[in-house]
Amino acid sequence: MKIGIIKERIAPPDRRVVFTPEKLVLLTQKYPSISVKIEKSEVRFYLDHEYEQLGFEVTDDLTDCDVLFGVKEIPVEYLIPNKKYFFFSHTIKKQPHNQPLLQAIIDKRIDLYDYETVTDAHGKRLIGFGRYAGLVGAYNAFRLFGLKYELFKLAKAENMHDKDVMIQRLKNQFLPPIKIVVTGKGRVGSGVKELLKSVKIKEVSIADFLTKKYDCPVFVQIESTDYFKRTDGSIAEKSDLYKNWNAYTSDFDKYSKVADILITGHFHPHDAPPILTREMLLDAKCSLKVVADISCDADGSIACTLRPSTIAEPFYGYHPKENKEVEIFHPSSVGVMAVNNLPCEISKDASEGFSDMLMEHVIPAFFNNDKDGILERAQITKNGALMPRFKYLSDYITES
Repeated sequence: MKIGIIKERIAPPDRRVVFTPEKLVLLTQKYPSISVKIEKSEVRFYLDHEYEQLGFEVTDDLTDCDVLFGVKEIPVEYLIPNKKYFFFSHTIKKQPHNQPLLQAIIDKRIDLYDYETVTDAHGKRLIGFGRYAGLVGAYNAFRLFGLKYELFKLAKAENMHDKDVMIQRLKNQFLPPIKIVVTGKGRVGSGVKELLKSVKIKEVSIADFLTKKYDCPVFVQIESTDYFKRTDGSIAEKSDLYKNWNAYTSDFDKYSKVADILITGHFHPHDAPPILTREMLLDAKCSLKVVADISCDADGSIACTLRPSTIAEPFYGYHPKENKEVEIFHPSSVGVMAVNNLPCEISKDASEGFSDMLMEHVIPAFFNNDKDGILERAQITKNGALMPRFKYLSDYITES
């Protein structure tokens, strides 16, 4: 089995890689029948010569590889027909901008496997960069807060070697007694919590967060049943919530009236009601100063997220009364961070973690006859056609 590691070609450049040089050594030691080729890249965090020094071939030609691994979408003109590909295709939600990509994959008879569809038998995702998005998103929340209120200046995470340096920089800052509310307890929320705990911010209960004052920074982590309520006044239950969104409305205003910073790590289905509404932001009692929207759902769950931002320009201000973007120092603005590719800022850590996930969950499936159905569930296309699980995409493309 010959694996090819693809050069990332999207803009802005993505420095992550699915396998680090050291992880590839471990991979080939565990599976001696695997050989690896690395496509030359000038943007990758790990330089070409770091792979060459460990004995891997670096080349411009991957046409003899059996399986090609990348991170993000591949430009149509670089797709090699009749190959197996793994990458984040961003097509399974019928994203309009990637319709030509999926059509080309069909036309070129490519077998597409998407990391987003790598799940266990219960549908739980096994592969992702969520933890790293949470770590950087939380760091950027403080970076924005310090900048907006001229308390301190933190360097960009992308200019640091790894997450440990990032965390140490934040530890060195004095933080006022602010209240931070974190939505979501999945991978992203866990990454946020990891950073907050690393800098010794105290976690408190919901009841204490809503009622008590503190002389140190504190945070609370909440999930959907904590910020949605049934319109009929009965108790919200998660099993009911995800089936009957029309019976629920947001109850987040109790948090927006006491929190200084909101950091989002939630999953928000398209049919769910908004979480933080414009009405909440307009409320005279709203105390939110910074919203770090890691979920980055523009015109979705968080009203002040008007657009995604970028690593180069990560912050903007939101004016609740005018419902428009303003500069972050505007006295009536809420500071917004809505970068949609946060893990790229700590490419080293993100790449190492992703390598581990692939080695644990994906690579074994090629050698154990896919006994757990990992590859079967993850495969979107085969030989120019959609797999049965993804036939719902038929109206998104025109199958050849």
